[in-house]
Amino acid sequence: MEDQASELRAMMQRRLEKGAAYQNERIVNGNKTRIIAVTSGKGGVGKSNIAVNMAIAYAQNGKRVILIDGDLGMANVNVLLGISPKANLLDVINNRRRMSEIITDTEFGFQFIPGANGFSRIANLSNAEMDFFASEFTTLSSADIIIIDTGAGIAQNVLGLLAAADEVYVVTTPEPTSITDAYGIIKIIATEMLDNRPNLKLLVNRTHSASEGKRVAERIITIVGQFLNYQIDYLGFIYDDPAVSSSVLRQKPFLIAQPNAKCSVCIKHIVGRIEKTKLDTEEGFARFFRKMRRKW
Repeated sequence: MEDQASELRAMMQRRLEKGAAYQNERIVNGNKTRIIAVTSGKGGVGKSNIAVNMAIAYAQNGKRVILIDGDLGMANVNVLLGISPKANLLDVINNRRRMSEIITDTEFGFQFIPGANGFSRIANLSNAEMDFFASEFTTLSSADIIIIDTGAGIAQNVLGLLAAADEVYVVTTPEPTSITDAYGIIKIIATEMLDNRPNLKLLVNRTHSASEGKRVAERIITIVGQFLNYQIDYLGFIYDDPAVSSSVLRQKPFLIAQPNAKCSVCIKHIVGRIEKTKLDTEEGFARFFRKMRRKW
């Protein structure tokens, strides 16, 4: 699978270089696609909900956003959005659809690319299939921001997405098991992705107070610094709010259903802070494909 992945990365880079003349006009105009991966050490911490509502918050700030359900085994973002996609990424891999045909416009201001169950099929792609997939992926450069909701844990396809993103937001909760698993995925990024380390940030979900979120974050940051000699930034916290479960049942994101709820205010505040941060001048697809070519 490693050889297949390396070949796919190289093909994606070649495709990007072929389209460089077209892309240069966008880069000169300062329009770079920024790639954010939202991940967690375990499932059930609210990662997908955060990715969905962050996409809405960015869209409300005037950004062109594409949200990708990158959980390649148990895709479920479409459920949160109340969407029943007729095609998904697996159809692109199988050359049954073009990428442009599976991008779904949502009523929430952003575009969505559905993931698929059984995506381990990517481990057995032919050269022609990989070349086609690579060429299709480069068509997403019209977006200002791509948010990838990865699967939880340390599967190979998850780690590949994390290594290639501009920024990785690790989601945890105050639960001890969640903290332990968050540390586990941070440890892998810090010790194994030596040449491909993304900009790593910590987000604490389901807190009962701002102080609890800060306390959990400081605990993880201290342990990471002490044992891994690695710096991770605290991005912020999101309150444990009944508006979240209510929005899931209604299949309508809480930022839309209850924009003044505590969880909604937290998401808006986090995105506001991110937008005030100076961005890496090399962010976007150029950095994405450069990093994807390397083995971490």
